Formats: sequence, structure tokens, C-alpha cells
Amino acid sequence: MADTLTAARGDIADGRRRAQRRKRRLAVVFVLPALLLLGALVVYPVLFSFGRSLFDADGTRFVGAGNYAAIVQDPATLKAIRNSALWVVVAPTLLTGLGLMLAVLTEKVRWATAFKLVLFLPMAVSFLAAGIIFRLAYEQDPDRGVLNAAVVGIHDSFEDSAAFPTARAREGQGLTGSAGGPYSTERTLRPGSSVSLGFIGVAPGSMPAAAKAAATAAPVADAIGGVVYLDFAPGGAGTPGKVDPGENGLPGMTVEAVRDGGRVAATAVTADDGSFRFTGLADGDYTVRLPAANFDAPYQGVNWLGPALVTPAIIGAYLWVWTGFAMVLIGAGLAAIPRDALEAARMDGASESQIFRKITVPLLAPVLTVVFVTLVINVMKVFDLVYIIAPGPVQEEANVLATRMWLVSFGGGNDQGLGSALSVVLLLLVVPAMVFNIRRFRRSGS
Repeated sequence: MADTLTAARGDIADGRRRAQRRKRRLAVVFVLPALLLLGALVVYPVLFSFGRSLFDADGTRFVGAGNYAAIVQDPATLKAIRNSALWVVVAPTLLTGLGLMLAVLTEKVRWATAFKLVLFLPMAVSFLAAGIIFRLAYEQDPDRGVLNAAVVGIHDSFEDSAAFPTARAREGQGLTGSAGGPYSTERTLRPGSSVSLGFIGVAPGSMPAAAKAAATAAPVADAIGGVVYLDFAPGGAGTPGKVDPGENGLPGMTVEAVRDGGRVAATAVTADDGSFRFTGLADGDYTVRLPAANFDAPYQGVNWLGPALVTPAIIGAYLWVWTGFAMVLIGAGLAAIPRDALEAARMDGASESQIFRKITVPLLAPVLTVVFVTLVINVMKVFDLVYIIAPGPVQEEANVLATRMWLVSFGGGNDQGLGSALSVVLLLLVVPAMVFNIRRFRRSGS
């Protein structure tokens, strides 16, 4: 009887083992295509890149760790590493903070769903399209770049621009100076005299609407009069240096009477007909001068894509795309916070800021950590925005590891050994953050 029971138990155990083996074989059959695909798309490229990084640019000579040594010796690569470090520190921190702030605020607005939708919409835009949008928005020309159009509009609201930045004195007509000013009369004048100051280089469309036909102020005994005018009659008629019919004055020009080696004795502003007059002058010799401020180039705004601001400008574009992502994830975590804890804190007299700092943020810490680490992984691989937004002359100033890797390998460098070494370094930097995130997900799932 005992032998029979032992045999039966053995048969049952064998059956279970055979069933387990069948299940494992079946699992392998289903998983094998995914494993083959993973090996072809991930494992093989990683191994090949590591092997390729040990050879020279042509792939014919083994150099060992030579390419890795070149990474720390190449100034352009070191600059890319510094930029990548700046991205890792700034972009995830700002995005996590913005996402937290917006997630909290959207709970208090009436149209929260619509607000979240609008903020999340940039996630539907590809990095290529976003890069083109911001490349245009950052254009230096205010007529094309919307940001500089706003900056110039605000600037010009508080500070007047130069009257005629393109005007220049007609040669041989009694004025000395170079383009951009200042201009002064070659001869001195005494009270009771007048002078005509002719300029060219003002396009018809640049003339103020208030400009009238040029007219010289009549001389007065204790004054010096004159006119500043566009010395160009329609059709090219008229005599240079003489006020002819059809020639307009240049209104709004600042004119100075100078004597005694540069001391400004009087200042006047030209009228709509270009006339001006210095009154109450003491007897003596004066030089009439037009300061350089009349000819300053108009304010063109901020050079967003210059060497100093190109990286912050690209980070700004990245924030526009990813703020909605951070807000939605943090908002989901915020919705899971027990409301009774918040209500209990309010009942105990805690202010909203205290509730936010001592209850909301600590309870959201796991979500904030996942969002932050996910963004760190993402910014380490950023490529499209940097490559598209940064103009060619400042591309090196904006490069990160991903763009440097591409430029070295395919963008003209043709050194796939160094490019492969950069790809391995980038992988080694990303893997710890990925492992950390996976562990966080597993812990939260359990």
C-alpha cells in the first residue's frame, strides 16, 4: 500500500514537472520573437557600437581606449558634455516645478480639463515641428521673430528710437562726419545767420507722415536758424545743397549749437518742415551739430540664438513641449492624495502654503521622483530641438552629447570610432537613471 502511494505521488510530481516544462516551452515560443527583435534592435547595436568604439575612424586599426581618451581632450566634446550637464540640472528641475505648480492650480480653476488639454497639446507636436516653430519665433529680425517683435514693441514704448537711422549727409555740402553721425558744419556761424543741412539715404516709406515741405527758419538778430531736409527731389530733379520744391524737411531731429571747443550752448528739435532756431545766443562763433543719437540703428531686440543665449532658448522650447506631460502625471498623483488629510489640516488651522509644503509635496514625492528621473533620461537624449533651432555658426555652442555624436559620426566628422565611443558614454549615463526608474515602478506596483 505504501509503495503504491509513493508511486502515485511520484507520477503526480512527474506530471507537474512535465506540465511546467510545457508551460516554459510555450512561454519561450511566445517570447522568442520579442527576444529576437530586442536582440536585433538593441543588444546587437550596443555590442557593435562598443566594438566599433575600439577602432579608428576608418575601422581598420585597433586603438583600444584611444577614442575614450579623445573625448576628454576634444574642446567641442567637453563643451557638449557641459551643455548636457546644464540640461540635466535645469530642464527636469524646471519642468517638475512647473508641472507641480500647474497641477495644483488647475484643481482650483473652473475649466480644469480644457486648461490641461491646452497645456498638453504641444506633446502632440513632433520635435521637428516644435524646432521649426521656435526657430522662427527666435528670429533676430522683429518683422519675422514674434519674441523680438514683442521685445522691440515694449522697448519702443518706453524709449524713442532714432529719427532717421539710415540718413547720411550729402558729400560736399558743408557737413563733416561719417555714416552714423555725429555731423557738424564745416564753417562756423554767428547769430543772425542761417544754414541748410541736406541729407540723403532716407527711403520714401521711412519719412514720417507729419513731414512737410522743407522751409528754412527766418534769421533773427540773436538767433541761428536753419533747416534739416531730405536733399532729394522726386524724379531726381533739383540742385544738391539747395532746398528745392518737393523736398521735405526731416522732423524730430535734435540739433545743437556748439562753441568753445565742444560746449553745447543751445539745443533745438526740428519742426515738421525741418526748420529749427537757436534763440538767445550770445555773440560769437558757433558750430551746428547733429548728434549721433539721430542716426542710431533701431533696437533689434534680443539675440536669442547667439552664443550666450542659444542653450537657454532651446531649453525654453523643450519646456513648452514637456510641461503638459509633467503636469498631467503630477495631477494624477495629486488626485490620489487622500482628501481627508487635507481637510483635517485645514480644520486644524493650517494655511494653504503650509498644506502644500508639509502635506501635498511629501505625499507626491514618489510621483515627483518618477517624473524627474523620466525627464532626466529624456534630456540626456535630446537631439532634434538642438539640431534644428541652433544656427550653423553657433551649433557648437549649443551641442549636447547626442548632437555631438551625430555630427562626429555622420554630420561631416566621418569618425565613427569617436562617435561610437560617445554613444557608449551616453548609454552608460542613461542606464543608471533607467534602472532607478524601473525599481521605483516595481516598488510602487508591489
